[in-house]
Amino acid sequence: MSLVTGDALSLLLFRLHSGRLLGINLLKVNEIIPCPALTKLPNRHPHVRGIATLRGSALTVIDLARAIGERGVSSEDEGCLIVTEVSRSRQGLHVKSVERIVQCSTRDVRPPPAAAGNRAFITGVTQIDGAIVQILDIEKVLHDIAPALDQAPIEGLLESRDQQLLQGRRVLLVDDSQVALQQTLNVLRQLGLDCTAVRSAQAALEQLHDYQQAEMPFELLVSDIEMPEMDGYNLVREIRRSADIAATYVLLHTSLDSTMNTEKARSVGANAVLTKFSSVDLTQALLDAFRQMDGRS
Repeated sequence: MSLVTGDALSLLLFRLHSGRLLGINLLKVNEIIPCPALTKLPNRHPHVRGIATLRGSALTVIDLARAIGERGVSSEDEGCLIVTEVSRSRQGLHVKSVERIVQCSTRDVRPPPAAAGNRAFITGVTQIDGAIVQILDIEKVLHDIAPALDQAPIEGLLESRDQQLLQGRRVLLVDDSQVALQQTLNVLRQLGLDCTAVRSAQAALEQLHDYQQAEMPFELLVSDIEMPEMDGYNLVREIRRSADIAATYVLLHTSLDSTMNTEKARSVGANAVLTKFSSVDLTQALLDAFRQMDGRS
């Protein structure tokens, strides 16, 4: 079965012990297993149940209910693990039960209500067979547990000619995850880029057109792929169809493994695709982009 066709999104539906129904992009899921025996480490984060050994490798097991502000489970024997791989990390999410895999359109996924605030831990909401499904913001969950992701300091990383290449170049950033948006924005600003950030693909389109009309065009767009209403692939399609902004360089920046997305990204007209989150790799991708624009090797 093809997991993603057109603007389709495959979701794995699961429940927490409260009965709350959540979904996670199937492409972020490695496997589903009964919860194995856990090693409890001293001074572990309160949302981490322990460490499992899975085929010889250590796997951090997160009590997902507790991580998003609900009551956690009392025993490893309750529920199962969803083993996920996202933003270059692998972990197990301890949940009550897994229900099924469904497909929906990204156009049917709505942003979370504004009243949900920064503690919502969801990136979107959709309806499946009459039931409300909240789509998990796993990047926020992981950031709250281990905020020290790969954000190597940029200072001293660039040669003077590279600093000059990037200084003041106009970049638009779009990401529906506040955590991912802020991480990326911090790097772009450290590099001396002139950045504008938005939270939706539609807002990005509007900004691209508005700045073009004002004769202050964005040279480069850094875009997430997974977003409500319009995903990164469809955003690229819309850009390439619009004569005034069609030449914009697009870097798709995704929490999914970029090797899985490269072919599709190229087919819709993206210039490059990169897996979150490495400040070093992001810096290199931006340097490559501007060198290409300026006709350098």
